[in-house]
Amino acid sequence: MTRALSLAALTVLDLAPPEQVRCAAGAGYSHVGLRPVPATDSEPTWALVGDTPLRRDVLAALRDSGIGVLDIEILRLKPETDVAAFEPVLETGAVLGARFVLVAGNDPDEARTVERLGCLAELASRYGLMPCLEPMPWTDVGDFAQALRIVEATGRGDVGVLVDPLHFDRGGSDAVEIGSAAPGRLPYMQLCDAPAERPSDLQGLLLQARAERLPPGEGGLDLRRLLAAMPAGQPLSLEVPMVSRGLAPLARARLVRDTTCRWLAGGESGAAA
Repeated sequence: MTRALSLAALTVLDLAPPEQVRCAAGAGYSHVGLRPVPATDSEPTWALVGDTPLRRDVLAALRDSGIGVLDIEILRLKPETDVAAFEPVLETGAVLGARFVLVAGNDPDEARTVERLGCLAELASRYGLMPCLEPMPWTDVGDFAQALRIVEATGRGDVGVLVDPLHFDRGGSDAVEIGSAAPGRLPYMQLCDAPAERPSDLQGLLLQARAERLPPGEGGLDLRRLLAAMPAGQPLSLEVPMVSRGLAPLARARLVRDTTCRWLAGGESGAAA
């Protein structure tokens, strides 16, 4: 099967958004992921939200390259979150042609997370976007089962769960759990690898997740079993930051894509070429 491969923003976070688009095109991807909202305070903040010169540059790069935008990130649901304040980000996602918006749960009140995720889905639907809740073991939505429970509790069909193999493993989830989710709840997934041994502390967990991942097949995660449990032909967002390797962004993006394609070819017929 042919899968859409997207260059996740974290893989080339050292590039400005227009250059991320051009890098994705140069490395042979069909899609790119963009971060109108930084994930941490230490990341650069790009003026992508609203009719800004940078957004116009990104739109020109998308038009010239033929690259599509798979997702935008990252919206965090916190105790103080006002969902209506996300509307300008969603509008930008729609203008860029994104399909999904990545959401993190940073609120210990699960009922409030359910309510706000439902409100976000209603708002996002006006812009043709589907929110996908990504469980991460250091957030208040730490594993797949909890994420699916929250998504189902919204009572909406237009909310998904985003599986990241690293977070999935580090959160203690198992591929057998995937069968409890309807295929429509899993519209795309991230892909990466990592050593089988889990970091012993939070600092190590965060460092590995944000800076030191491996391309598929180079680590010890049970990716074959996980991918086999997922809906067939999902788009794959390749999120593989590799800071210590010292590769230039284009070389990094090509390495990740080429390694992924070889790995897919070893387990799927007609994998993306």
